[in-house]
Amino acid sequence: MAKASEESERAHELYAQQLGEQRVRLDRMFAVLILIQWAFAIGIALIYSPYGWEGKQMVIHTHTWLAVVMGAGLTLLPLVMVREMPGSARTRQVIAIFQMLWSALLIHLTGGRIETHFHVFGSLALLACYLDWKILVTSTVVVAADHLVRGMFYPESVYGIANPEWWRFLEHAFWVAFEDGILLIACLNGLRSLREGAERQAQLEALSESEQTKAVALELLLTEMKARAAKA
Repeated sequence: MAKASEESERAHELYAQQLGEQRVRLDRMFAVLILIQWAFAIGIALIYSPYGWEGKQMVIHTHTWLAVVMGAGLTLLPLVMVREMPGSARTRQVIAIFQMLWSALLIHLTGGRIETHFHVFGSLALLACYLDWKILVTSTVVVAADHLVRGMFYPESVYGIANPEWWRFLEHAFWVAFEDGILLIACLNGLRSLREGAERQAQLEALSESEQTKAVALELLLTEMKARAAKA
């Protein structure tokens, strides 16, 4: 029983260690991604935004400053969290919120182009790699709130047209929820695979330790037998 308990504790330790290391790596990956998105947003503001809005000629200065200033705001806190609290649940939640806000900013800068909405789905897929269903809920709430509020007060910035159908928000929410369902299953499967791998590794370590103990005992026995033979 004691041996089984030790093996179970070791498996839990390995599971937590491997999951923590994976999440720290993802924190760093998102830190790099956020910086890339900031540069990309500025590029869109300079090149595309003045011509991407339906029937309007936007002032390039406005969108450039929006990309620079708001982009800085969406970049600073996640980078600080990744540096000061890598791998923590708070850091994951902050990254989830700000990554969805990045989607909102990019959608706005492109005048609500449908292609840019795929940034939301790609971001959700990347966030699912954390194997934490709670941040998927957070991300979905942020996306839904953004589409609802902007759809009511500034629909062209999210849908690309001034008078979208009233059910457009529900359509987007449905597809996000659909992806969430698939990603939730993937998260649970990923956690199970990680746990099973940790259990196998703990079993192998226990077996290796047992074999090493037997080898040491055998070596001591042989040494003792040789000593007795020498005396005889």
